[in-house]
Amino acid sequence: MSRYENDRLNQKAVALKYEGGDIAPIIVATGMGYTAERIVQSALEHDVPVYEDTSLATLLSRLELGEEIPPELYKLVVDIYVYFLKFSLNKKPEDEDGIQA
Repeated sequence: MSRYENDRLNQKAVALKYEGGDIAPIIVATGMGYTAERIVQSALEHDVPVYEDTSLATLLSRLELGEEIPPELYKLVVDIYVYFLKFSLNKKPEDEDGIQA
């Protein structure tokens, strides 16, 4: 097995969902290898932001589906949400033709 294939098999992905009334983000998908690739691909296809943090993915992948993230991880996850919020605020709006202003 090549190193690329081994790295690919060890890839992890976790998807979180947070809605206004929730206490904390909830684990909605988790997987390794091909499943991780599909989680990331699905996120990108649906314009869901993707953030790479192998250590955090490892911690979150140990949780059960539907489980809230523990308070110990709030700061790490909030930092990611803030990162994407700043990114989306800095993105230039597109005009009707799809051309950025």
